[in-house]
Amino acid sequence: MNALDTSAEPLDIAAIAAALGDLARRFDIDVLAECDSTNTRLMAMAETGAPSGSVLAAEQQTAGRGRRGRSWLSTSGNSLTFSLVWRFPHDTALDGLSLAVGVALARGLESIGIGGIALKWPNDVLLDGRKLAGILIELAPGPRPEAAVIGIGLNLRLPQDLPEELSATVAALCDVGGELPSRNVLLAQLLRALHEQLVDFTRHGFSGARAAWLAHHAYADRPVCLLADFAAPLEGICRGVAEDGALLLETATGLQRIVSGDVSLRAP
Repeated sequence: MNALDTSAEPLDIAAIAAALGDLARRFDIDVLAECDSTNTRLMAMAETGAPSGSVLAAEQQTAGRGRRGRSWLSTSGNSLTFSLVWRFPHDTALDGLSLAVGVALARGLESIGIGGIALKWPNDVLLDGRKLAGILIELAPGPRPEAAVIGIGLNLRLPQDLPEELSATVAALCDVGGELPSRNVLLAQLLRALHEQLVDFTRHGFSGARAAWLAHHAYADRPVCLLADFAAPLEGICRGVAEDGALLLETATGLQRIVSGDVSLRAP
């Protein structure tokens, strides 16, 4: 299927399961034509006992959410939006989970021949330097084991009326040209990669994914500006991430560990 035809095939549970093969039994997949937010819906289900591996995908979201309360634009056929419940043993340290999920997405995309994938701390997937996908992880309250709801938004094509200032910073899979699989096969490949990565994370934490994340680090050893709530901008050089996923930023006062905030390249 041509890259520009990714919207031609609607999401279909049977087709996704067929593409997953034997791994389909690890997931409980549902598809909606429209919903407010797959994370919101799946969070409610997780709080009432939805099993690990529950997946909710939507053709269109009317109130999609990103990190730090930002909205995520999602229109039918132009994106792939889904959320996944994953339950961890109560003693699992979840530091660095969003980074490990980023590694899974990078590997899943690379498995279908997509090059130019990089990761921006803490939760963005870039294609040739522009944002291709975002990750939103929320922890469900309630009895152990602890459940994480992992939301993914992936751009397949950009709306024609996208503001010019945004078009320079975001990317879509149709930008790569050539042949791409259907959305059902694409979702299956991403779920396959997520399953492998989350099983490893349960056993080893972020340390098992750290080398792969560093290999995909978009801003390695580059000057950046960090923006955080209620704090002045902080400039420095990205020096990778620690074993727990904290950003290591070399500043004028020394190496600092950063656990929250938004990173952007500093103008030369």
